[in-house]
Amino acid sequence: MSSCNRLVAFAGQPVDSSSLNLFRCLFGLLVFAESTRFFLHGWIDSYFLVTPVLFKYHGFEWVSAWPGNGLYWHFGLVAALALMVALGLFYRLAIVGLTLGFGYVFLLDQSIYLNQYYLLLTLGFLLCFMPAERGFSLDTLRHKKPGTFTVPHWTILVLRIQFEIMLIWAGLVKLNPDWLQGEPLTLWLAERSDLPLVGYWLVMPGLGQSASIGVITLHLVGAPLLLLRKTRFVVFLLYLSFHLANSLLFQIGLFPWITLLGTLLFFEPDWPRQIWHRLQGNETQRAVTSAPVTATFRVLHVTVVLIAGFLALQIIIPIRGVFYPGRASWTGEGQWFAWRMKLDDKSCSGMFTVANRRTESEREIDPGYYLNKRQLELMWSNPDMVLQFAQFIESLELVYAKPEEIEVRADIGCSLNGRPAQLLIDKTVDLTNVRRSWAHYDWIQPLEVPL
Repeated sequence: MSSCNRLVAFAGQPVDSSSLNLFRCLFGLLVFAESTRFFLHGWIDSYFLVTPVLFKYHGFEWVSAWPGNGLYWHFGLVAALALMVALGLFYRLAIVGLTLGFGYVFLLDQSIYLNQYYLLLTLGFLLCFMPAERGFSLDTLRHKKPGTFTVPHWTILVLRIQFEIMLIWAGLVKLNPDWLQGEPLTLWLAERSDLPLVGYWLVMPGLGQSASIGVITLHLVGAPLLLLRKTRFVVFLLYLSFHLANSLLFQIGLFPWITLLGTLLFFEPDWPRQIWHRLQGNETQRAVTSAPVTATFRVLHVTVVLIAGFLALQIIIPIRGVFYPGRASWTGEGQWFAWRMKLDDKSCSGMFTVANRRTESEREIDPGYYLNKRQLELMWSNPDMVLQFAQFIESLELVYAKPEEIEVRADIGCSLNGRPAQLLIDKTVDLTNVRRSWAHYDWIQPLEVPL
């Protein structure tokens, strides 16, 4: 048997399904909770329907919001599908629909990008290929199947690899001069100095830098140690403490809980079943692991190849930032989909000026009139989004003037990680003459102000 065939055979070995079942349940509940938050906080309206501008990813400019109340129905469907995934009801249909539905929302507006949404989307995509409904699901009751189930080993391995990629990249991107000097973590901790009990300790000299190096170590050393049985539990406790502290200090949404859910996958696949038996006072039992693989070897081979290709992209995509000049933290180029989580503190403000060459007149444009607070904050710090908004202004001006008569410029100052502010882009550049591309924008000013 060739090494490739041995790898496929290893990937197809049956293991207990209870860990994957629990992951599916909690994954569905997390997406359900996040979907309902859009209703409860009025985000569907304020993020997508009130604003006339939706910022787009390259290649997805065609994605637009449903007319009328369509977006409310869409979020309702996503919430229902997430609950179906959690319950394991018509799972195969539900997980594909959930991934597509959540992906649509993700692509609607660039300004809602969060690493936690990207992670949920990648996990949803991987779950589409997995028989995660084989236990603890309503589908097993519908089909009246027995209660002990196994899944192919690759299902657990793939999810582990996805989390390893995410955690290691989260450490690699922090190997930059600012983070190694303790910024912006020192700034963020100082902002929490009014907290009871712990506030005094958060501003201790050197704490920010020590904590910054500790975070890098946890990701670059701790993540691989999750793969080893002897160190797994200790590292899990460290991650538990880290994510609880993040959640309490910085309130960063679902991300700590998704990551903790992922770290549970590194334990033996049958750990939920063993805990359940112990709570019942029964002897530990193991699921049948000698059951034949249900998929044919050819199907398994294709599945492994497809998912390996997807994981390879997950490794490669964050690298693209290296090929752009300057720092992604400043230029915004190569920052999407690169696991740059809670990495920088960038504060920007500015104004747009639109000029008419024929009448030799000009006036300032207030972006706050067109954008919501979230869009405005992110747009000022991202040159590509600045360009998109300039193009929007141009489209408005075309009602009164010819294209060759319009000129749009932006004057933006930014402070990165506590630096004094400096110009982000060349304010003399007419942005109506610039077109979006994957190439570097040479009108972005280099970061020159030292930390």
